[in-house]
Amino acid sequence: SGNDNSEALPESIPSAPGTLPHFMEEPDDAYIIKSNPIVLRCKAMPAMQIFFKCNGEWVHQNEHVSEESMDQSTGLKVREVFINVTRQQVEDFHGPEDYWCQCVAWSHLGTSKSRKASVRIAYLRKNFEQDPQGKEVPIEGMIVLHCRPPEGVPAAEVEWLKNEEPIDSNLDENIDTRADHNLIIRQARLSDSGNYTCMAANIVAKRRSMSATVVVYVNGGWSSWTEWSNCNARCGRGWQKRSRTCTNPAPLNGGAFCEGMSVQKITCTSLCPVDGSWEVWSEWSVCSPECEHLRVRECIAPPPRNGGKFCEGLSQESENCTEGLCIQDKKPLHEIKSQNIETASDIALYSGLGAAVIAVAVLVVGVTLYRRSQSEYGVDVIDSAALTGGFQTFNFKTVRQGNSLLLNPSLQPELMGSRTYSGPICLQDPTDKELMTESSLFNPLPDIKVKVQSSFVVSLGVTERAEYHGKAHAGTFPHGNNRAFGTIQARHRAAYIQNLSSISTRSELKTAALFGHLGGRLVVPNTGVSLLIPHGAIPEESSWEIYLAVTQKESSLPPDGPAVLLGPAVTCGPAELCPRSPCALTIPHCAHLDPQHWRIHLKRRTQQGKWEEVMSVEEETTSCYCLLDPYACHILLNSFGTYALIGEPISDCAVRQLKVAVFGCLSCNSLDYNLRVYCMDNTPCAFQEVVSDERRQGGQLLEEPKLLHFRGNTFSLQISVLDVPPFLWRIKPFTACQEVPFSRVWGSAQQPLLCGFSLERSSPAATQLSCKVCVRQLQGHQQVLHIHTSILENERETVTFFAHDDSNFPAQMGPKAFKIPYSIRQRICATFDTPSTKGKDWQMLAQKNSISRNLSYFAAQSSPSAVILDLWEARHQHDGDLDALACALEEIGRTHSKISDVTETEVEEPDFNNSRQNGL
Repeated sequence: SGNDNSEALPESIPSAPGTLPHFMEEPDDAYIIKSNPIVLRCKAMPAMQIFFKCNGEWVHQNEHVSEESMDQSTGLKVREVFINVTRQQVEDFHGPEDYWCQCVAWSHLGTSKSRKASVRIAYLRKNFEQDPQGKEVPIEGMIVLHCRPPEGVPAAEVEWLKNEEPIDSNLDENIDTRADHNLIIRQARLSDSGNYTCMAANIVAKRRSMSATVVVYVNGGWSSWTEWSNCNARCGRGWQKRSRTCTNPAPLNGGAFCEGMSVQKITCTSLCPVDGSWEVWSEWSVCSPECEHLRVRECIAPPPRNGGKFCEGLSQESENCTEGLCIQDKKPLHEIKSQNIETASDIALYSGLGAAVIAVAVLVVGVTLYRRSQSEYGVDVIDSAALTGGFQTFNFKTVRQGNSLLLNPSLQPELMGSRTYSGPICLQDPTDKELMTESSLFNPLPDIKVKVQSSFVVSLGVTERAEYHGKAHAGTFPHGNNRAFGTIQARHRAAYIQNLSSISTRSELKTAALFGHLGGRLVVPNTGVSLLIPHGAIPEESSWEIYLAVTQKESSLPPDGPAVLLGPAVTCGPAELCPRSPCALTIPHCAHLDPQHWRIHLKRRTQQGKWEEVMSVEEETTSCYCLLDPYACHILLNSFGTYALIGEPISDCAVRQLKVAVFGCLSCNSLDYNLRVYCMDNTPCAFQEVVSDERRQGGQLLEEPKLLHFRGNTFSLQISVLDVPPFLWRIKPFTACQEVPFSRVWGSAQQPLLCGFSLERSSPAATQLSCKVCVRQLQGHQQVLHIHTSILENERETVTFFAHDDSNFPAQMGPKAFKIPYSIRQRICATFDTPSTKGKDWQMLAQKNSISRNLSYFAAQSSPSAVILDLWEARHQHDGDLDALACALEEIGRTHSKISDVTETEVEEPDFNNSRQNGL
């Protein structure tokens, strides 16, 4: 009966006891398209009244449209209310947040509030923030097309078109369109060539980007060589050839044609047929018992060769030797005796002639050997002044007996072997009374090779090593003389040039430390080489001994063609360690960066000792990242090994930065002063090596080093000493200026170039030296170093070697190794790793840190912001410019993403000002 009453009198029971209004439909977020108003709905049960409240103010009752109904199952009153919101209302509202509305429903027991519904004006701007750019990509290379759609509300969805057809990445695993609206084709195929368009659309409109033309090209490759053809000449000198074609594969879509020759020719010689010819007849033989004598001839003048015809005719003739008067076996006795006497006389004649011929031959051979042996004894120098030419070459000529210019009469004449000299030479002036001995000339000279030639002409060319062809006895080379930069113990010194490798034993610079989950930094002192191990790169509860080494064996990496090694080869390990996040390896380089003049590659040494290319620095890849600063390259690695930077100049304007430094020390006789001018790669590692050797040699840095821009234009380097005080000091004529060929400087493979000058004091009282050292490239850059020094050690000023001396901290573990506190770092990562429709995310963080290339690498990381900050740590290990980083973060003005179920609570913005006060 109760149910009957409820159905009969619904108005008498407006709501059930104890029931608050329940919303059956709440207002939804809405967008106003153009000028069309939107309708907000609200339905509640049980409800006596429902009103809308917008932006904190009640909407007038007249603007509400209300409908009532009865719920058939409960008999409760259901009320539904509508209001319209116009574009003008939204535009006129100026508040801290979007225009919003919510409805409030009343029942007898109280009120209920619905969710807030935001109302925004929908739009989509016309111009794309970034249009995709056309590219030419080699086959199997990576294609990355960037697209940033126009700003819009709601945010535009992006779709890619190829030749006006939509691209479905779900149907092609080689294509990825999920990374920040970018289109990534992992391995380019010929079919991927075409016109690509980025389509952006929302509820308001659609926009098309500029079309980007992608061309996938194929560089040509040579086929195998054919077999050599037959020699084209049947007789004598000719040629034969072989060929190949540029069809493996053939170049397509503008790909490069094969480099090299398609046809090779070599000379050949076909043996001509030679017909045989008879030699002259022999003498007639002795008359035989049969009264006949014989004569023979052979077909050997010449013999038949190469298919020639044999001689025609008989090889033997016989005839009667008594004109037919001989009776067989019945010769007269006087004929027999006469014949025997004649035979004996012939034998005596021939024996005498043979002995005479043999005696003459022995005499000729003896004279020849004697003259040859005399020509190999000793040397004489045509011009003694040539001994002082630093880059001059010398010539040893044959000694005549009694020559007063003989360098060393006691020198052993056995000059069959050879040795290579890789250390300094002390040569005495020929005017000295004391002749030098073999031990003073060759101590301690392993593998000496000196090629000497008299000449006043300076700078005719410098070979890699001078050569002396001679044989040395093991007992004539004393050891133990480790004097630095052996000098010429006479009044005049010869300037010389040599590799630093000839001065000191080149050891491997290495450092190692134990690292755990907290990470740290490893530094090879004073080399510019470092390795940053991020926090979390090593798993918890584990630790690894990580090492970092500068490999000095540059010869194991021979650059191809004009390519040069731009910095030291660096090894980090162990190789079996696989860090969870990329480690930052810093390698110094000496290139003056300009992508129009240099193409720089990163290479890695394989287990077989060969070098393979990891990437080109300008390449787009997700496996590795290289960031080039003016003096160093920062590499993000996921695997350890040996790495090196190779520079390939693509124009004559490519500049290799050389550091010029001048060292000096007194010579062995304390009268002469040696200036040593070094030209080395502008890397701390190369300078560290020179400084270490000079310290051992007793040399002092006389002037702050300067930077020389050496261009790859094939012009040579000229080094000269100028303005030497004329009455206090003297330098040998023709030695004040020395010239080094371009190939010697450009292809030095990390080995410092050393040029030495020797200055003679007029008296021991001259202790101050003032001069200029000019180093210049012909038709290029030059530097002048002003030398003002005292040759006495106690009066000499010290010049600082390094700007950053990091020898006291080769390894830092844990938080002290990082400039950014870990708590601040976590907050930055949490903020910038969150996607944002306004683009204010990790990409803007990268842009503020001058990272604008290969962003797909960071997009593939689990925390892009963390990797960007690791790169910042590697780049700022010396300055630690935290203020600049904090200012960049404030400029971005980034806020945390809003949580969807928060209704009225505002999200706090990260306090970067407070962060900067706390160390960031």
